[in-house]
Amino acid sequence: MDALKKIIRDFPAFLWGGWGALAAIFLFIALWDLGSQLYGDMILPSPLHSFQTVVTLFHNDEFLANLSLTIERVAVGFAVSLVIGTLLGLLAGFFVTASITSRPIITILMGMPPIAWIVLAMIWFGMGNMTVEFTVIVASLPIVFIGALQGTRTLEDKFDEMADTFKVPRMMKFTDIYLPHIFSYIFPAWVSALGMAWKIVVMAELLAASDGIGAALAMARSQLDTDTAMALVVIMIGSLMIVEYIFLEPIKREVEKWRD
Repeated sequence: MDALKKIIRDFPAFLWGGWGALAAIFLFIALWDLGSQLYGDMILPSPLHSFQTVVTLFHNDEFLANLSLTIERVAVGFAVSLVIGTLLGLLAGFFVTASITSRPIITILMGMPPIAWIVLAMIWFGMGNMTVEFTVIVASLPIVFIGALQGTRTLEDKFDEMADTFKVPRMMKFTDIYLPHIFSYIFPAWVSALGMAWKIVVMAELLAASDGIGAALAMARSQLDTDTAMALVVIMIGSLMIVEYIFLEPIKREVEKWRD
């Protein structure tokens, strides 16, 4: 609870320190506008036009339903990969046999291109929710697993020995020594997995679903509607940036502060 209060208290300072990032975003928008002037709205719609289309989309009930469905698929797939990947990673970190057994499987999952999983999932589950969520799970789970594995394998014995010397209670040892260290590895892995889940869900919807943001993007492409396509890309990137930089980054900084 104290950590949460501190994150909320430091949030204005965190936003104030984001001027460099905002400058980079504005520079990117300026280059985007330059590209639009060079190639024309048909190839690359201007930022102003794209942002106006974004506003229009948010007044469209069909788009809101697609956005809601995509978020639901990301939430389900990410939650499953988070729980399973964290548990397996912790087990593999604490037990050498589990680590040796699971590493080849994770290597296979990491090496398999997401597009191949989508094709297999379409054969196994057909078009729809199951294919999309399955692809999100198999793409995100290895990232979470490796984060949890590294967190447990990098625990230093000297802290454990010191806690035993001072007869620190087991619960206190877990909450004050193990948990901060492990969480500082797991949390960045969760953030990376969330980013991966968001990208994979759009790709899976584009290829294997008739609804969702990815399917809307496929429809825009088939109709050469570059305004809508660009607006959807803006919404996808904007959503990910808001979640990562506004909600997750302050927590990440607080979690990793002990390393300083």
